[in-house]
Amino acid sequence: MRQELEGAPELALDWFRAGRGAALATVVETWGSAPRRTGAQMVVSGDGQIEGSVSGGCVEGAVMVEAMDAIESGKGTLLEFGVSDGDAFAVGLACGGTIKVLVEPVGAVLTEDVLSELVEARAARKAVAYIANVDTGGGTLTETGFADRFRMDRSGVEEDGRFVAIHNPPLRLVVVGAVHIAQALVPMARLAGFDPIIVDPRAAFGSEARFPGETVVEEWPDEALQNVGIDARTAIVLLTHDPKLDDPALHIALKSGVFYIGALGSKRTHAKRVERLQDAGHSDQAIVRIHGPVGLDIGAASPSEIAVSILAEMLTVLRKST
Repeated sequence: MRQELEGAPELALDWFRAGRGAALATVVETWGSAPRRTGAQMVVSGDGQIEGSVSGGCVEGAVMVEAMDAIESGKGTLLEFGVSDGDAFAVGLACGGTIKVLVEPVGAVLTEDVLSELVEARAARKAVAYIANVDTGGGTLTETGFADRFRMDRSGVEEDGRFVAIHNPPLRLVVVGAVHIAQALVPMARLAGFDPIIVDPRAAFGSEARFPGETVVEEWPDEALQNVGIDARTAIVLLTHDPKLDDPALHIALKSGVFYIGALGSKRTHAKRVERLQDAGHSDQAIVRIHGPVGLDIGAASPSEIAVSILAEMLTVLRKST
């Protein structure tokens, strides 16, 4: 599987423990056409190295200076910047906006224990929220509450003034069936922020030539799903049209907490699939989770168009489900 780039929290902890000093800068509020969304982060070391961004290049230099001062003073600070139309245009936006950035020096404000706990949760694919004082920083972690924020991946300031930074596990897509539609869906899903995994025991289908650089698991789908591990940040799409491959995956998926299950096939094919699952003991409440025929009804005809419809339906379920 392609490795996720090390994030700002991980780098901040590494730099702090290496004795370099570190501060995390986080976008806490935006107005207008701000270059980065709320929750975007960059990390600054005590010797001036930066990774990540909070504005796409408009104000990183100023944030770096303030962050190095914060490391020296041991105090958190809230910065506010107006991004001019000219600066915004330089990073690809039509107009400017305003952003607020919370700077938290590690150790003095963002404690090593809390940061370490956050890094461990991210590594374990646990969804956690970091709750901080929006003016000075320093906070705690929670796995409960903020259901809408977790679902929408939406960090922000609460009515009581607390800043809530959402740290969800990366999205994953498990595609069962290395078929033509999968060749279009996998790169689209990666662009949308998913980490794809293709499952197909047929080596010829999942070759490197057909899926260059991607993770292909040559196992039976039920074995693969158990080994990969699936959770609430996982979508499963079945594309083989073969009950011998699709059904074992469905038996695992229907007992899991994945947020999306889609299965290729006509209405008649899906009706037969439902009958098999009922005979296997799955409840109607579980079976109704399957989106079949898969994808939004946009009149898709080609494999690429079907891939678009599938990805659109996945995102609709992820962002709009209650």
